[in-house]
Amino acid sequence: MSTSLKYLDRAMGQLRDLGLVSDQKSEEAPIVALLNQISDLDEEKVAAIAHTLNQASLFNEVVREQVSGMELGNRYEEITNGFNSIRDDAKMMVEQVEDGKLGAIERVQNVWMKISRGDIATRFDKIKEVYLDVAEDSRDQIEREQTIANAYQDFRGALKESEILALDVLRKAEEKLAIAKTELDEAMKTVTENAEADRAELAKLELSRDEKLREVQNEDKRYQIAKDLADNLTVSYNTSEVVMARLKQITSAKERVYQQAISFFSTNESVLTALTASFTGLFGLHESTETLEAMKEGVSKSLEDLSEIGGKVQEAAVKAGYGPTVRYEAVQKLVDSVTNYQERSLEIINEMRTLSTQNANEIRTAVEEGKQRLARLSQEAASLPLADSE
Repeated sequence: MSTSLKYLDRAMGQLRDLGLVSDQKSEEAPIVALLNQISDLDEEKVAAIAHTLNQASLFNEVVREQVSGMELGNRYEEITNGFNSIRDDAKMMVEQVEDGKLGAIERVQNVWMKISRGDIATRFDKIKEVYLDVAEDSRDQIEREQTIANAYQDFRGALKESEILALDVLRKAEEKLAIAKTELDEAMKTVTENAEADRAELAKLELSRDEKLREVQNEDKRYQIAKDLADNLTVSYNTSEVVMARLKQITSAKERVYQQAISFFSTNESVLTALTASFTGLFGLHESTETLEAMKEGVSKSLEDLSEIGGKVQEAAVKAGYGPTVRYEAVQKLVDSVTNYQERSLEIINEMRTLSTQNANEIRTAVEEGKQRLARLSQEAASLPLADSE
């Protein structure tokens, strides 16, 4: 096995270990058909070059897909939004404290904050979870990039070996072309020198010249194919150097960021924990403070009301306890009523006695007059004559 094939098999083997390529044979690259035209220059070397280039498309496609797909995404925005929400809620809490009132809208905001964003500890846990996910993905990507970079190093070796083989083939093509040109020159010279010869002989010489010309054209065509192959392999190898340099820069920077991220988190997880405890404690302190203020305000107002209402009640009690019981006016009114009644009673008695006497006299007079009238009527009835009926 040639050196280029060893490099190529080692590169493809690493990609197979990563599961990035299958063992299925890929479609034959167009370059293979082109290389068949120069295979007779050096069949073994051209076959090695063809095998390398046939795998080049597959290898480069796999590398491009893996490198382009190794983006960290936008999960840092989740971390930024997580910290912003905690800070914004803390600021909102301070604003609610400043006016000393907690309106209906602010109560709704607080409820919605807990429902939509969760409590402080939950949000810090979410930040930690996203951070660790990104770090883990970074580690996986770095390992894959380094594996691909190592495989690419072997593939570059295969390309360099192919370039060397292509230059050997080109050298042979140059030799073949040079020989063909020399033979053509000799054939042309022979035709020129035998211009006066027999026409049949001249025609044979011209046919031989034309065949040499055709050989030159064919060799020139194969030379150009060999030259293109050698030149493009040189360009490909050197260009890959630049690509590899950029890939190494990316991997190196990503590895540095990953190391710093792991170091930062490992050494500052306590800070994150302290922030969780502090912000949670801050919200708890806010609740405790507001509770204490509510208690103080409630007790103070109760004391004020007690002082106002209690003073009045106590004053009334003292007045009731040490003050007069029955009002003078009431007693005086009662005395006046009794006296007036007594006075009025005497007047009424006297008046009624007078009226009673007068009434008795009037009754006696009326009865007496009645008796007298009856007596007169009896006298008048006795003086009348008796009737004949009996």
